[in-house]
Amino acid sequence: MRVAHFCDSHPGRTDGVAISVATTVSLLRAAGHEVQLYQPAPLLRGRAEPCGVRSVPVPLRNIRIGVPHFSGMRRVPQVVHIHTPGPVGIGGLRYARVHEIPVVMTWHTDLLAYSAHFMEIQFGAAHAAQRLELGWTMRDYLRLARPGTERRAQLVRLGQEFLDRTAVVVAPSEKTAASFAEFERVPPVWTVPTSVSLAECPLGRAEVRRSLRIPQNAPVVLAVGRATREKDPQLLLASFARLLRRLPGARLVMLGVKQHRLAVLRLARQAGVAHALRIVRPVPHSRMAAYYRMADVLAFTSTTDTQGLVMLEAEQAGLPVVLADTALAGRPGEHGEHDAPGAAGRLSTAPDADSFAAALARVLTDPDLHREVVEAGRAAAHAYSTQRYLDHLLSAYEFALTAAQGADSASVGASRAARTAG
Repeated sequence: MRVAHFCDSHPGRTDGVAISVATTVSLLRAAGHEVQLYQPAPLLRGRAEPCGVRSVPVPLRNIRIGVPHFSGMRRVPQVVHIHTPGPVGIGGLRYARVHEIPVVMTWHTDLLAYSAHFMEIQFGAAHAAQRLELGWTMRDYLRLARPGTERRAQLVRLGQEFLDRTAVVVAPSEKTAASFAEFERVPPVWTVPTSVSLAECPLGRAEVRRSLRIPQNAPVVLAVGRATREKDPQLLLASFARLLRRLPGARLVMLGVKQHRLAVLRLARQAGVAHALRIVRPVPHSRMAAYYRMADVLAFTSTTDTQGLVMLEAEQAGLPVVLADTALAGRPGEHGEHDAPGAAGRLSTAPDADSFAAALARVLTDPDLHREVVEAGRAAAHAYSTQRYLDHLLSAYEFALTAAQGADSASVGASRAARTAG
């Protein structure tokens, strides 16, 4: 099968979208499928991908803005897979419409939730409306600048335009699938969580702890990912402050923090936990397994994620997970015929510091609970293999192709009927 992927997260960016796309493309290519991947690449220097999109970096942000131009595609794909609604993704939508190619779109990001934290969501929405030629008035654009119901309604209106151009929408979790209830018209939704394969790493638990100046017997809470507001680092630090009252020797490692490090330190000092905090910049994905093995529990405080790939990685590595989003409590491997035996979902709490700290303390102080959570997580991760993910994704592609061919046949039949009637 020939598939073209369009993504606005540049290669190597430490976010779930970039990792999900890299995993998907690698699996498809290994299975013998022809894949073209369009992602932001340097404006003047050589491209990592033959299909790299020239782009410019955004100052003080780890993002690049692509300037898409797709007239030079090697072969017209059978399916276009859109991963993001930025300039590259919109370019893919436009290309698919011109060439009448069915579109599969993965709804990786909850843009309605992110719009409260990132001003560029509004700018991106305005750009999308222009590129898709939606005919918005000045009043429509001004609604994006007004927080609250007006902005949300306008973003929903834009999201509807994306859905109307999509043959199949892929939801990476049941939580995401349920969120489409806000839209009037929704194409067939396939719930297909991304399955990642955690690479082996020779670094040992003791070695990583020494590098972080953490005692070998200290209880370690690990948080992985950005420390921007939508990930709720304030809840994480407030919860850890309560945990320290019960376990004074505990340590918190925040891995993957590149921006807002000073803000995190300020919050940590205010919470009285700066002495027990270790902030680590992003590390290569090949070293992640060592950090999961070094820790005793993964803390996931974000309530804006659509899947949370780090939770699946942690479970593969045998690290128990505590999360503050009950909508993501279901593990991918616990759905359907391959359910993990005895599985009851991830340990989740309400998104408040007392509840979250209490759950962390239970996992760290109850060996039986710790073992139970680890075993359930490993069983679910094993059940939801990368091959199972690939099979589901290919089924979605086949569905989109069949639906498009059926629509073409119906269109041809209607045209013939009209000519006969004439």
